[in-house]
Amino acid sequence: MAAAAEETCGVSTVVSNQEGAGGAIGFRTTADAPPDGSTVGVVSVELAMLAHQGVTDVTPHDVTGLIQYNFDPSALTVASDGPHDSVHDVVESARSGEGVIVGTSGAGSIWEFAAEVLADEQGVEMTYAPFEGAAPAITAVLGGQVDAVTVSGAEVLPQVESGELTSLAVMGEERLDILPEAPTLREEGIDWISGTWRGLALPEGTPQETVDELESCFADAARSEQFTDFMDTGGFGVEHRGSEEFDGFMAEEFEAFGDEADGDGDDS
Repeated sequence: MAAAAEETCGVSTVVSNQEGAGGAIGFRTTADAPPDGSTVGVVSVELAMLAHQGVTDVTPHDVTGLIQYNFDPSALTVASDGPHDSVHDVVESARSGEGVIVGTSGAGSIWEFAAEVLADEQGVEMTYAPFEGAAPAITAVLGGQVDAVTVSGAEVLPQVESGELTSLAVMGEERLDILPEAPTLREEGIDWISGTWRGLALPEGTPQETVDELESCFADAARSEQFTDFMDTGGFGVEHRGSEEFDGFMAEEFEAFGDEADGDGDDS
């Protein structure tokens, strides 16, 4: 995105990875930057979640949405040589008391949340094993340390293509082009959608003229051949929202996750 934006925005870009706390360090860096358009931050669904978990006090209200460019649903994935051939096999293993361990990309992550609500929807209990990212969780299911993982389809795609893993269901509105054999949960009779989204944001208080200018050139970057080829090759889902719509969407997500934390959500 940064490379494409150098052309569409006509400026030099420097990528600074601010890792830690499930994204909270990066979100705070964006929120605290001068509101002059010089700092553009990558934000994800965790921006709407982490404050409710007490990890940080930064929320979508501390930034101004610029564009959304991605949505990836969670994929329930198992080892191909394992005992589970469908999402209902996994649920029945949990229901029967055999026990199901689901690897996730971290405690409190969207992928753990996806697994928890799936279990809640089906009235069963599962054990969640948080790892430092999707890669070690995938390694664990390949090695038999966990029974399944709930990460994105793009993250398991290489092992699915090699035949080592099988995605039993995706938690999106439609099947994924990269995992055409995996039904949606709704096709399996389970009404649950969950996944991550990614976008760009500016510090709250950035002048509207600056927001409008950057929204235009970063939207062009998101639709550039350079970036769309990257997304296609990686198997990442594409979803576009402009500044005003993305701002409203982030606020809705923050409210929804607050309802879930308070036990008032409808799990849909």
